[in-house]
Amino acid sequence: MVGLPGKGSLLVASPTLADPNFSRSVIFLLAHDDDDGTLGVVLNRPSPIPVDEVVPEWGSLAAAPSVLFVGGPVQPSAAICIGRTELPEAAEAVGFAPLFGSLGTVDLHEDPADVHARLAEIRVFTGYAGWGPGQLAEEIGSGSWHVLNGYDQDVLSGDPEGLWFRVLRRQGGWLAVLALYPTDLASN
Repeated sequence: MVGLPGKGSLLVASPTLADPNFSRSVIFLLAHDDDDGTLGVVLNRPSPIPVDEVVPEWGSLAAAPSVLFVGGPVQPSAAICIGRTELPEAAEAVGFAPLFGSLGTVDLHEDPADVHARLAEIRVFTGYAGWGPGQLAEEIGSGSWHVLNGYDQDVLSGDPEGLWFRVLRRQGGWLAVLALYPTDLASN
């Protein structure tokens, strides 16, 4: 458990968070600053649109499932790409800006052959989640979000729909119990 948000952290929605944009979501934080706010992408909202239909030159590098992901409700026409390098620690390269571990953002305007980061796989997100200064701290304080450690495999999970459950279960204690919270209390 992290407690304070920062680049590379996960925001895991409380099971009682009612906003349909974020219900049972897991968000990977790309940037957090007390003065500028927070930006992240939802990791567990795959769309039905194949990556190679939108950016065909990148389709062969798309992690399974190789579809676009709905990164959040802000600027849904914008694209953010996160890639994993073949090296354990990512270094800055043409078309690649490191985030943490082997992960970094990828410039989709570059030709994949021109990105000097030895990419193993990518994930493309449409839109993002964003909070103004102080807004996320307020939501965390109200219990809407849990700030947890993230791992490379969370960002590029082959089973994004099960990510919320898995991230909570691996925490142990009361957070692991939250993973069992029913989607609909009436059916409990």
